[in-house]
Amino acid sequence: MRKLHVDLGKNSYDIIFDRGLISRVGEYVGRDGKKLFVMTDDNVGAIYADRVVSSLEKAGYEVSLCVLPHGEKTKSFDVLPAVYARLLQEKITRKDALVALGGGVIGDLCGFVAATYLRGVGFIQIPTSLLAQVDSSIGGKVAVDLPEGKNLVGAFWQPETVLIDVDVLGTLSDAFFTDGMAEVIKYGCIKDKKLFDTLAACGGKKGLVPVLDDVIYRCCDIKRGVVEKDEKDKGERMLLNFGHTYGHALEKYYGFEKLSHGNAVAIGMYVITSLAEKRGLTAKGTADEIARVCAMYGLPDSDPAPESEVVKGIANDKKNLGDKLVTVLLKEIGDSYLYPTTAEFFV
Repeated sequence: MRKLHVDLGKNSYDIIFDRGLISRVGEYVGRDGKKLFVMTDDNVGAIYADRVVSSLEKAGYEVSLCVLPHGEKTKSFDVLPAVYARLLQEKITRKDALVALGGGVIGDLCGFVAATYLRGVGFIQIPTSLLAQVDSSIGGKVAVDLPEGKNLVGAFWQPETVLIDVDVLGTLSDAFFTDGMAEVIKYGCIKDKKLFDTLAACGGKKGLVPVLDDVIYRCCDIKRGVVEKDEKDKGERMLLNFGHTYGHALEKYYGFEKLSHGNAVAIGMYVITSLAEKRGLTAKGTADEIARVCAMYGLPDSDPAPESEVVKGIANDKKNLGDKLVTVLLKEIGDSYLYPTTAEFFV
């Protein structure tokens, strides 16, 4: 068992890493409220809901289970009324807590519900995808999507704890594992060339598996450090959006269905770095390095979506500040910076 402490004053919490933890979550919750409301999706719930609920009940909690359809479409306002109604039906109070059991969609939705129900209740993250374990479960950014774009309505609402069991990744399909690798590669790009070089040396999933625990821990440690310096995403934390401006616009173009988040981010990292190289803002050859490592893990570097349509989506990006769009660029692998520009940069 390993632990990272996210130091945010009264909003501080621990990230706990332990293989097999998924069957013993009740040992790690340690809270006074009697009731827990577990939110999951039909894919994850079919595998893990019974053992999580059983462990929590064994620890003395009254547990309610809410199973939602999988997929990005669940992260919308249309889902919220029914979830709030269930919370009221189960008589969940401010003393109680929600538990997010799933990937990024469930984590974001559950966190948003926790932030808004009764003006805020506690919640616990149990991320079951690689993407959620290294990125979305940490830092308290919770949100739902609008038809106009992704994560446009949300809040900063830190979890009480994050419980990470690397064993659960063994049930992920190759597609979902690949999806999460985009965020892992992102951390190497923006903060840690040694991590990037490790990913390159592993050569793909098979070579990565023996060091996966350490890689996940390192990604979480990088995000912990960034969040501690900039909890509300007004400065350094924006570096975590590398590849996301273009990637989110691609996802929106396809209605959040055809293209996965990880594939979109991988394309975004390559596109923005290529454009920056042409303008002399990034060292030559950096984009090709990114494309090479992404390819090792099955991630693309291009998409046939019309450029003009993607740029329209970029104009609505939530990272706009006034008439400027804050874009994340690399000086080189491991060294990132913020660059104020406009959507025309992407043309």
